[in-house]
Amino acid sequence: MRPLRILHSEAATGMGGQEQYILRMMNAMRERGHSLELVCQPGAPLGGRVREAGFVVHETPMDPPMNFLRSIGVVRGILRRGKFDVLNCHSRRDTLVAGLGGRLAGTPLIVRTRHLASKVGSMLSYTVIPHRVTAASDYVSDYLVSRGVPRAHVATVYPAVDLQPRPAGSTLRTELGLGSDDIIVGCVAVMRFQKGHKELLDAMEPIVRARPNVHLVIVGGGSQAVVDAVKAHAYGLEIQDRVHFLGQRRDVPNLLEGFDIFALATRIEASGTAFVEAGAAGLPVVGTRVGGVPEMVRDGETGILVPLDDRQSLTEALMRLIDDPILRRQMGRAGLAYCRDGDRFGPDKMGERIEACYLRWLKERET
Repeated sequence: MRPLRILHSEAATGMGGQEQYILRMMNAMRERGHSLELVCQPGAPLGGRVREAGFVVHETPMDPPMNFLRSIGVVRGILRRGKFDVLNCHSRRDTLVAGLGGRLAGTPLIVRTRHLASKVGSMLSYTVIPHRVTAASDYVSDYLVSRGVPRAHVATVYPAVDLQPRPAGSTLRTELGLGSDDIIVGCVAVMRFQKGHKELLDAMEPIVRARPNVHLVIVGGGSQAVVDAVKAHAYGLEIQDRVHFLGQRRDVPNLLEGFDIFALATRIEASGTAFVEAGAAGLPVVGTRVGGVPEMVRDGETGILVPLDDRQSLTEALMRLIDDPILRRQMGRAGLAYCRDGDRFGPDKMGERIEACYLRWLKERET
């Protein structure tokens, strides 16, 4: 098998789970001997992270209308000059820009990856421009099939987690001035209203009043409006002294090692990489039973899932783990086995799956 030349495209200018997915996929495929490059918007954080990892990064504005048309030509030139075998698009805008550039360049295989669980308006960027589609969970794959993508043209490629050795300890408790007897419920997620930070605060409010040693740590960046609204909600509940906002951090493994429980009351989720990363850190998790989350968490084994908007059930699930250290350890060990030692979420597994998809679909397109 000859090495493939693969160009990834991304128009988004944030740095969340979708961008981590792309970076980890690129690393996994490079480990398998393939050549990868990225095209993104100028100044996008993903471009910087990918460049730091040693990949070639191309930048072009993808905002409509004039930049849109110009960038189609730019990407067409990149694909032709680089003689790429595969173009993998990741957002609607870059599928329109890069995907059309790929069609004009005659790129053998154009793939669209769907990272979101929200409803799709136009299916143009799934059934017309790309040749094939991948999704971050079976939940999303099934949805796309229901919207008209042929079953044989879609495949699930689960997100990978960084399976570096766990830190020997954490600096979190020292940073916050907390002792070994304090219980830390941690949440790591981009600060968006759909991530359910306010709902988590509501569920934690009766707990922190009843348990003076319980603290909530919220990690993640986002728009200032959302950050301010979530902080204001904590003040409104009068629990701000027990809620610690750490913002965006680059030492997430260090922070996870300091948590006792991971919790995320997400309202919509294609997969839920954060749950997998928490499980791989040996943490029991509490989450909402939405989207692809049940594929990331084994309910009752690696964590506890509750219905969306059921604050009482969320509070009870958190309290159950807070009050039962044996159950925390049991679920933490099960999470390690499922997320770190299993055959679903490692970078090598991600590389195997996407490589198999590319090769199968290239062969189908040749015949």
